[in-house]
Amino acid sequence: MRHIEFERLHNFRDLGGYRAADGRSVRWGRLYRSDSLAKLRGADWDRFLALDVRTVIDLRYPWEIERRGRVPQAMGLGYVNLSVEHRPYDQAQIDPALDPWRFLADRYAEVALDGAEELRQALEIIASDSAPLVFHCASGKDRTGLLAALVLALLGVADEEILADFALTELATDRLRADWQAAHPDRTLRWPGYGRAPAEVMRLFLADLRATYGSVGGYATTHLGADDALVAELRARLLTA
Repeated sequence: MRHIEFERLHNFRDLGGYRAADGRSVRWGRLYRSDSLAKLRGADWDRFLALDVRTVIDLRYPWEIERRGRVPQAMGLGYVNLSVEHRPYDQAQIDPALDPWRFLADRYAEVALDGAEELRQALEIIASDSAPLVFHCASGKDRTGLLAALVLALLGVADEEILADFALTELATDRLRADWQAAHPDRTLRWPGYGRAPAEVMRLFLADLRATYGSVGGYATTHLGADDALVAELRARLLTA
């Protein structure tokens, strides 16, 4: 199953099963994406431990971790914070008059530009071990969605599947909005698109990336410094034989 059910997590998914251009598929149970693992406790924690995840990559700002917490510590569970975003903005306060999907795609472009060091490190970690790994941000939508798209593209997964994976967050939108409201009872969401993840956002982002770098692989090589050997390691670790 792609969606792993938790009580407090709303967007925990297995990235397995997607078919690559060479006919192989992404292995199940190796790479997960999620909203904030700081919410894990009780039965959810037991469910998480049963997945045998050995590494957590937290893509949030350090101040988010200080304010909201991080994944609980456990024997054998590695943790690294790679804050890929360098220009913070408040999604709840986005101007409703703006084109929301163009706005988000532009923010993703900033992450792709500014977060090169952290994104390359994330790829290196993902490629370095065959044990299950999960990466996450706050809602598992934007920063997490960008890294998921980058990994899948480098594995050779077709755009339509990358876009479909991104859009699966739409199933969690109502719960993500409810979480935000519970955390901010005295505020009102100004932006009606909060928690949304339509495929159009990722389509715009990938098109912009290719317009600038020629391909996702070209971006990874020229801007991230992810060479052919790293991409080969990613494929060896994550694709079926």
